[in-house]
Amino acid sequence: MKQHLLFDLDDTLIHCNKYFGLIIDQFIDEMTTWFKSFDEITPEIIRDKQTEIDIAGIEIVGFKSDHFPQSFVETYRHFSRLTGRPESDAEKERLWKLGLSVYEQEAEPYPHMEETLMTLRESGHELHLYTGGERRIQRRKIEKLKLERYFGSRIYIRRHKNSNALEAILAEGGFDRSRTWMIGNSIRTDVVPALTTGIHAIHVKTEQEWQYNIVDIDVAPKGAFVTVGRLSEVPGAIQNYVVSAWNA
Repeated sequence: MKQHLLFDLDDTLIHCNKYFGLIIDQFIDEMTTWFKSFDEITPEIIRDKQTEIDIAGIEIVGFKSDHFPQSFVETYRHFSRLTGRPESDAEKERLWKLGLSVYEQEAEPYPHMEETLMTLRESGHELHLYTGGERRIQRRKIEKLKLERYFGSRIYIRRHKNSNALEAILAEGGFDRSRTWMIGNSIRTDVVPALTTGIHAIHVKTEQEWQYNIVDIDVAPKGAFVTVGRLSEVPGAIQNYVVSAWNA
């Protein structure tokens, strides 16, 4: 039974969070150096404030590339106001460039990405790619790894990745929801929208999860909802469900 499989990109097929984590660590090193005379400004407090500002901004602007460096600058301004330490244009520019540097990282596939996609394609399933972010940045990753080999023109890039965006894709594409799956690492942007729109969901757990992605699931599945620990487990999870549904 042919299934329609929508794959998330970042931290499902390719690494992403680990690069953001490395850049945030560099940001915290800079901040602790600049604010070292203020004992109350600890690395943990800096990290928590940057996370708070980052998540709050995404709700407004979505996955816009300049939002991440802006969260560094806004965190810097917050602690400058809090401590009375004068702001420096040079320091703000340094933080802005540091934040933007995360988008220059190489696209690194997760283990077994190629084998997983090839297995699913050769099993007769139709593969789609649905990712959040700016088109220029996401297309660079897609082209670097030549992912059109698997997805063709079935690639959807959205600034806001939520239930409304997924619903629009499903409606415009005329998907049979009983045979459509969303596969991704994010509870917030992959799993909950899939369950809300009435399609199957596979949650691919990742070791280094972004706080933004962690939310409660308050939607009852209408079909399958499976959690796997590795991308390579996805074909088996789909096959097991299809066989069970066929024999029911």
